[in-house]
Amino acid sequence: MTNSPTAIQTFGLSKAFGDVLALRDLDLEVFRGEVFGFLGPNGSGKTTTIRLLLDFIRPTSGRAEILGLDTRKHAFELRRQVGNLPGDFLIYPQLTINAFFRLCSGGRPEGMRRARDLADRFGLDLKRKVGTLSTGNRQKAGLVQALMHDPELVILDEPTSGLDPLVKEEFYGLVDEEKGRGKTIFLSSHVLSEIEQICDRVGIVREGSLIAVEEVEGLKRHKRRRMAITFSGPAEVSVHEWQKAEGVEVLARAGNRVELSIPEGSVAGVLNILAGLPVEDLVFPEASLEKAFMSLYAGTTEEESHDGFPGELS
Repeated sequence: MTNSPTAIQTFGLSKAFGDVLALRDLDLEVFRGEVFGFLGPNGSGKTTTIRLLLDFIRPTSGRAEILGLDTRKHAFELRRQVGNLPGDFLIYPQLTINAFFRLCSGGRPEGMRRARDLADRFGLDLKRKVGTLSTGNRQKAGLVQALMHDPELVILDEPTSGLDPLVKEEFYGLVDEEKGRGKTIFLSSHVLSEIEQICDRVGIVREGSLIAVEEVEGLKRHKRRRMAITFSGPAEVSVHEWQKAEGVEVLARAGNRVELSIPEGSVAGVLNILAGLPVEDLVFPEASLEKAFMSLYAGTTEEESHDGFPGELS
């Protein structure tokens, strides 16, 4: 392991499958000790990136480094320092979970001790055969094998897929602990609430291209909230009047009802306009990271983001 401050760095990394360019000129930097989310819809290039980083497939052009080492020249050495949960995690169905972990441990007692601790934490029965596991329990086994050798860098592809809410919370707590120990977590996801809860920074990828890298706290400042207001009587408020509150957009007006899009920090201005008006009902749900993401996802309107997913990308 080198003294490089970066855990992952790519230089013009590209991958084509025939005529399909799955990843285009990726220049990405992930720092040691951070939790980095790689966010995008299915088919956007997330899994291709991970497979290139792990040297499972070779790039068409460009290169990558992990922990300061070239991923192709030092692939074997990096296996010892990187934990990985693939999105299509498959294991030998005839083995018990305990036997599988023993195989992964390479006979090292410390690896088995950590595997047992993690399995207990996730509520995983080591006596069960892999072939009898549910999707959620198989995912738990995958998380354990990715973390049991105490790697410096953990690369996880859709890590909470199939997990129930309680186990997800346990996983989020574990990620926070690993970060506190100086470990680096790189995870791909299309679940926006997950990224918001556990990541420090997020890279947003679309159609094989990285379109933005943002701190999650900075991304939150892009949040917009919708306010639906129903008046009990006539309330003639022009679009121009609403727009006196900074950044406010009028999305719809019909009869005694108006729907607004409001950025962070402009609520007070809207309430000032409403003062003295005959407000009958006001609906103002908490903002999610979804709208912030969609505002950065070029070509998507506010209406499209509203009508789309409740916190997931399809």
